[in-house]
Amino acid sequence: MKKIILSLLMALGLAGSALANEGGPAWDKFPQEKANDLGALQNGAKLFVNYCLNCHSAAYMRYNRLRDIGLTEQQIKDNLLFATDKVGDTMQAAITAKQGKEWFGATPPDLTVIARSRAGSGGSGADYLYTYLRSYYRDDTKATGWNNLVFPDVGMPHVLWELQGQRAAKYVEEKDHHDPSKTVHRFEGFEQLTPGKLSAQDYDSAVGDLVAYLQWMGEPARGQRVRIGVWVLIFLGLFTVIAWRLNAAYWKDVK
Repeated sequence: MKKIILSLLMALGLAGSALANEGGPAWDKFPQEKANDLGALQNGAKLFVNYCLNCHSAAYMRYNRLRDIGLTEQQIKDNLLFATDKVGDTMQAAITAKQGKEWFGATPPDLTVIARSRAGSGGSGADYLYTYLRSYYRDDTKATGWNNLVFPDVGMPHVLWELQGQRAAKYVEEKDHHDPSKTVHRFEGFEQLTPGKLSAQDYDSAVGDLVAYLQWMGEPARGQRVRIGVWVLIFLGLFTVIAWRLNAAYWKDVK
């Protein structure tokens, strides 16, 4: 079990919390309203199946659990069931672990609980993923041709590049504040090289949907648990008032 966790940490750069703490880029805030938006969750599930499930599994999530976000079993079969023909199966990657290791140098990690495991002092796991998936840029010095501002030297290519388009990172040289004899490269922004299928705003929204789904997948019962918790608190509040009035009525004639 420890080896599996270590592999997960190494493969997706879970040392990113340290990066954020040591002067790395700040994490953008994930649009939390999408976490309870069924439309966003459904679109996120579609993006996950089309772009992530090729290499990454979600071995602790079954397709039929998608009914919890408003999809019917027939919709799941017609639109999301590519790697298997049974809605009761778990979400397994299209490639094997052996193929992943041969092609990428490491087995792509399971993403079932990636949003929960990725939380750190820089923000929530959703914040990290939302920033990470919007921080890719072209880098011809890397084997994949891609790099990432949040996770430098990332091994995973930019699987969503057709939606976002290709970008270059712009850096400016300036004197090191701690040592004027040295120069440092400060990130100044991204330059769009080729357009994507989506506008910048629509791409950010799509990434928000995908991250909302990844967050939901890590704890599908969270929404139901929160709703039940609210009703329990309301009940306890009403019961407290009733108990208080009963206690007052019982003791009113006692001197």
